[in-house]
Order: sequence, then C-alpha cells, then structure tokens
Amino acid sequence: MLERLTRRIGEGLVAAALVLPVWALPALAQPAVAPIFETDARQAILIDSTNDAVLYTKEPDAPFAPASLAKLMTLAVTFDEIKRGFLTPTAPFTVSQNAWRTGGAPARTTTMFARVGSEVTVKDLIRGTAIVVANDGAIALAEGIAGSEEKFAERMNAMAKEMGLTSSVFVNSTGLPAPGARTSVRDLARIAQWVITRNPDMYPVFSEPEIDFGGVRQLNRNPLMGQYEGTDGMLIGSIAGEGHIIVASAVRGGKRLIAVLGGLADEKVRLRATSALLDWGFTGYIDRDLFAKGDMVATAQVFGGTQGSVKLVAQEKVTLPVPKDGNSRISARVVYRGPITAPVSRGDRIGVLRIWRDNLLQREVPLIADENIEEGSLFQRAFDAGYEIIAGALHPYAVKLFPWLFTGG
Repeated sequence: MLERLTRRIGEGLVAAALVLPVWALPALAQPAVAPIFETDARQAILIDSTNDAVLYTKEPDAPFAPASLAKLMTLAVTFDEIKRGFLTPTAPFTVSQNAWRTGGAPARTTTMFARVGSEVTVKDLIRGTAIVVANDGAIALAEGIAGSEEKFAERMNAMAKEMGLTSSVFVNSTGLPAPGARTSVRDLARIAQWVITRNPDMYPVFSEPEIDFGGVRQLNRNPLMGQYEGTDGMLIGSIAGEGHIIVASAVRGGKRLIAVLGGLADEKVRLRATSALLDWGFTGYIDRDLFAKGDMVATAQVFGGTQGSVKLVAQEKVTLPVPKDGNSRISARVVYRGPITAPVSRGDRIGVLRIWRDNLLQREVPLIADENIEEGSLFQRAFDAGYEIIAGALHPYAVKLFPWLFTGG
C-alpha cells in the first residue's frame, strides 16, 4: 500500500512507502460511514486505553466547567508528588478553616467530614477525594502541597501543559464554581489515562467501595461501581444548568476502556448512557495487529547524507481496534518534519504514524530511525541543497496543478 506523497519545505512531511498488512487493505477501500453509535451526552469520548486508541467522539473539545472532575487533576498532581519522593502517604496535613468552611460539613457539599484543625494523613485525604469526591480533602491536599489553592492551581496547569491538554484551565483543587475554569472530555480522558498508566500502585484507591472516616461511613459515589461489570474507578460531577459529568474506567478481557461523558440530564441518564457507551466499545471491536515493535513502517528522505533515505520502524507494537462488522474506512499516514538532514542516528525519533478510522484520528505511534546515516561529501550536500531549493520553488505550482496529491485521506 503506497500512500500519496506530500513534500513541503520546513513543514510536516508525509512518507510515501507506507506498508500496511493484507487485512487492512479491504478496509482502506471501503467508503467512510457515519458513526453507528448515538448518545444522550452533549459531549463524549471513548478511549481504548490498552491500545491508546480513540473509538468514539462527540464534541470532544467543547469547553465546559470542570466541576468535581477537577479533582482528577488534583489527584494526578498529588500522585506525582509521591512518585517523585516529595511527599509520603503517611505525611499529616492540617485541615484549615478554609478547607473546612469551603469543602467540609458547613458547606453542605461532598465532604469526608474532616474536622477543622485536625491532622489527616495524605493517604486518607486521597481516599476521601477519590472515593467520595470530598471537597475538604481536595483543599487540604492543595494547601498541604503548595501552601494555598492558588499556588496549587499553578501546579495543576503546569501538569496540564505537560500532559498536552489543550482545552483546560484549572483555578482551584475542587472544581467549585470559579471564573475561567474549563476543561473538555478529551482532556479529562487524557488525565484519566495518565493517572491509570503512570500510577498503577495508587490507582486502586478509586475502586474502594467505601470510606469510614471520622465516624461517618460513606459509599463510593461512582454510580457504575457494583452496577457495571469491570468498573474500577474514576469520578463524577455536575454543573448547574449544564448537567452531569462522568469519567469512568472499566476492564474486560484484559482491555481497558475510558469513557467520559458530559451534559447528561440526570443521574439515571448518566448511568444508562455511560453503560451503553462502554458496552458498545467492549462488544463492537476486535483487536488486529498492524505492526510489531521494530517493524519497518516507511522510509523518509534524508538530505546531505551517504544515502538518500532512512528506514522508519515502529517504536512500539501497534494494535488497532477495528469494528467487528468491518464497516469502516481505515487510513494511515507517516508524518515527519523535514527536510531531514544527516547525520541520523539509529533510534532517533523521526515522526509519527497517524491512523484514522473514518474521519476519526484513532492513534498516533512514534517512529524511529532503524539505521545510522553519516554526513555525505561536500558534493552530496551541495546537490541536495540545490534540489531542495528547486523543489521548494516548484511546490506552489504543484499544489495548484495536482491538488489531490497534497490532501489527506
């Protein structure tokens, strides 16, 4: 399978020699079809976390207030502090007047009933935040780690940047209404995947069925716990006038799916819609191996080297979930930034393999060089430089004459 060749000076390039397995070729020839799933959610996304693939989206980048889902980032920052050795689960944090009044019993909101002035371990504050979405627990964590919620929000936004979030701004640790706070279902899914994959030793706290703290026993607030087979966490929230939100994770047959839905009418609709989306993901797809780790995927042109191209291989195994009914169009492209100039070292990250199902970007896989290419002679470098100048000058005319060569799909 040869993809169309697009070359552009100083921009993302598409390599031509993309090799796909035989099973993918019939799918490539089929016409695109509309999504076969509909949801009551205003925004939704479903991710196959095991294969790092997007299965479904509906307004995935539409911004909305994070509500209690901001606590997912609060816990991500807390887990990171522990992982880096800056914090221990047994460290005591004092419950301040602010934490108590804003998020505790007087606030009449989701709380773990931590007493003002008491010392609570980081572990218990994590449990309260993860199991019953406790506002006092989240504030106590923020103040204990950063000194204030404002300073902690800076840490949250720094981590958001590190995660590559594009629609999120965090203003406090709880998600209580605040001007400027926003997120999206795509960003929440990314946070969830980050928490799960990078903190396997701490993630199980989300699946604890209850918490007994301060003489008050409370059940896990995740409505899927005990109701949907395979559920092992995450969080819920609601926004006045905008509806209910949920981040849910479930595992069946070794496959983990992460579903995020927003704008749901009520708690019953939230449970029904989330269950339906997860069911669709678990029953409607089958995994097919596209490339093994180290398999050659494509070649990329190299300038000024002892040879004119470099082999690109998959940095990891590439498994693609495809619809069981085969009623989808799969396409793939190799994208890299060029021109690539010698020398090139084996293992250098050159580009990514982008895989679409219908019009949905399903997965991106890093591609690395599989060989060393030394710098060429002065004559080779001069020849390649002249060729690049001519190609750049002719590019605008080529786009006008042969536009189909420079479009995706």
